[in-house]
Amino acid sequence: MSSAPSPDEIARDARWLAQALDPAAGDVRLIAMDREAYRAASFLDDRMLQQPVDAQVVPWPEIEDAITPGLRCDARWIFHIGHVGSTLVSRLLGELPGVLAVREPRILRDLAMSPPEIRARYVAPIPQLMSRSFAADEIACVKATSFAGEIAAELVPPGERALFMYATPRNYIASILAGENSIVELRMLAENRAQRMKERVTGFAQPRNDAEFAAAAWACEITALEAASQAMTAHHAGWMDFDWMLEDMANAFTELIEVFGFKAEPQQIGAIARGPLMTRYSKAIEYDYSPDLRRDLIAEADARAGPEIDGALAMLRVASEKSPLLERALIRSEGD
Repeated sequence: MSSAPSPDEIARDARWLAQALDPAAGDVRLIAMDREAYRAASFLDDRMLQQPVDAQVVPWPEIEDAITPGLRCDARWIFHIGHVGSTLVSRLLGELPGVLAVREPRILRDLAMSPPEIRARYVAPIPQLMSRSFAADEIACVKATSFAGEIAAELVPPGERALFMYATPRNYIASILAGENSIVELRMLAENRAQRMKERVTGFAQPRNDAEFAAAAWACEITALEAASQAMTAHHAGWMDFDWMLEDMANAFTELIEVFGFKAEPQQIGAIARGPLMTRYSKAIEYDYSPDLRRDLIAEADARAGPEIDGALAMLRVASEKSPLLERALIRSEGD
């Protein structure tokens, strides 16, 4: 174990990941990382603590001392609605030379879950914290956890770049119904999502089954992104439907690179888009998973629960009549 880093060491590079924040205590947990540790980690939340790590807790004023105005704040950002391939996209981008992929640091969740008046004490240095890399020509690409979309406009400075990832409501609902674990998560988060979206989506009927709860989840997360997009008028931002992306990964990957302002040769893009990551489950790459398997699972769920999914989509259409952000989201998805 090392000793706690100095402000200069925190500012120097990405070695000390700002992994978690305790807003009440005003402490930050830092974890020592190198490039390979970032590359290997599917998530930088508390799951990483299941393995031995060099962790140090420092008071927030030391972070403020480290993050001075001259530090870079050019991180690229991935926001998403969950279960739409954001981990895969992050892994693919991390294969590009000069890209440091940073996946779901818990500190972003801690901020998103804090009341606005508490979050305001901590959010200002986050763009610089997340932009640290290991070399001047290396750019951090941060994939936030899904509900950090609520604070996307607070995290991305004007002029910087972000991607919003989603799936059509039908594919999203079917993908949730296709997985036992995703249904457990759906039920666990239902109350939180209802609270989060109540000011954005009015008149949403009480869900009666898992398909309708999945529709409510889609409405919550997609309207958070729509609201962020509406607020981020001085940014370079793009949208991508994951299932559309899977239909032509090479061209979609080229678009991603353009959204983020990265550079890559066509042969690099092709090699990554056709590479082994496309046949693995991105959250646990020891398991097989492919675009064809995703399509099959969605088709099976749609065949099994078609009437329930149809009813859930009808709920979304009714709610959109009183919710402009939801209406925008449905129009966007219908254009795919």
